[in-house]
Formats: sequence, C-alpha cells, structure tokens
Amino acid sequence: MKELQTILVVDDDKSIAELLRDFLENDGFHVETSYDAIQALAVLKQGTIHCIILDIMMPGMNGFELCRQIRSESNVPILFLSARSDDVDKIRGLALGGDDYIVKTASPGEIVARVKAVLRRSSSHQELKRRVLEYGRLTLDLSTREVFVGGRPISLTPKEYDLLLLFAEHPKYVFSYDQLLEKFWSGIGDKHTIRVHLSRLREKIEADPNDPQFIVNVWGIGYRFKGE
Repeated sequence: MKELQTILVVDDDKSIAELLRDFLENDGFHVETSYDAIQALAVLKQGTIHCIILDIMMPGMNGFELCRQIRSESNVPILFLSARSDDVDKIRGLALGGDDYIVKTASPGEIVARVKAVLRRSSSHQELKRRVLEYGRLTLDLSTREVFVGGRPISLTPKEYDLLLLFAEHPKYVFSYDQLLEKFWSGIGDKHTIRVHLSRLREKIEADPNDPQFIVNVWGIGYRFKGE
C-alpha cells in the first residue's frame, strides 16, 4: 500500500485550517493542523512532513519568520497562504524560500491542485538530485558517496571511492595505467601504485578478489569495469 503523504496546514483561522484538512484528506492526503508557529515547529519535529501550507498573518511568529526558520533546517515544499494579493508579499515569500503563493480567495480545489503540483516538482527534483548506479549486488549512491554490496554499506577511502566511481560511470571502457596515474596521482607513480589501490578496493567490493566480477584486468593495458 502506498504511504500517504502528510501535509501540514498552519493557519490561526481554525475554520480555514479545518476546511483545507477536509479537502486534502478527501484527496488522499494525511493532514496535520497547527494554529501558530510554535505548534507547527513541534509537529515538524515529530515526523515527516511532505508539504506545508503556511498562513502569513499569524500572532506571534508570522509565516515569513516561520518559513525562514524552517528553511534553515529543511527543504520541505512551502506554499504561502495569504489574504493579500499584492506582489510585495508574494515576492518576499518566494525570496524566503516559498515554493508557491496562494491567495485565500482561491477555491479549496485549486489549493489542492497547487499542492499536488508542488509535490510533483519536489519529487522530480529529488530524483534528479539522488543519482544511483546499480550493477547487480553493487550500488553507488552518488549524492551521498555511499557504496553498498548486497545491501551492506562498504567503507571506502576517498581515493578508493573515486576510482570505483570512474569505472562505474564508464562500464566496459578500458583505462590504461597511464590514464589512471595521470588522473589520480598527477602522473607520479607506477603500475604497482595502481595495483595496490585496486587490490584493496577489490577486497571490499568483490565476493572473491582473486576472481573479480566488477573491476577486471586487461592484460598489458590496464583495467575495465564489466558493468554487467
């Protein structure tokens, strides 16, 4: 079953917050409501929020100030909700990190549609941001520089990771000893330098380092990544 996305509605007008909650829940979202900034910050600490609908004019900390505080810690999509339609508030809200600006005269249906649009954009951005290379049991997460073999995290040195990444991004390409020395050791060293590093790398990612399945020798030339 697909996990419900959670929307946080922050508005000191309880009737508006409850109306939006009803429409969003009817469209398949889970909704949390807060009536001031302090409540909202407490909700954000309790669990995952996928999108925030944020009123601007609230007692105490207003929506702009709350947005600034949220943005110091999170990139969760924020839609400003305001009774004012002038460009000054809109420009300020977007400049502070808001993803959209909605006037309260908009219908609840339009607000739901705008929430869905922001979530789609956010999802697409995250997919682009998180690049993953997978080759059988070997996985490289380029966004975090993490490597997994059979789902188990592998600890690599920066040099080992960069070597593996070069091979994984160019499967079946044969890299010569000279190319590897130039790229990673500024041309200083010899074949033994490369062999030592690749031997250590193989010990960490190969089921049998003596019969490698990922990085293989091309005798007399260098190495290539099988990528199969």
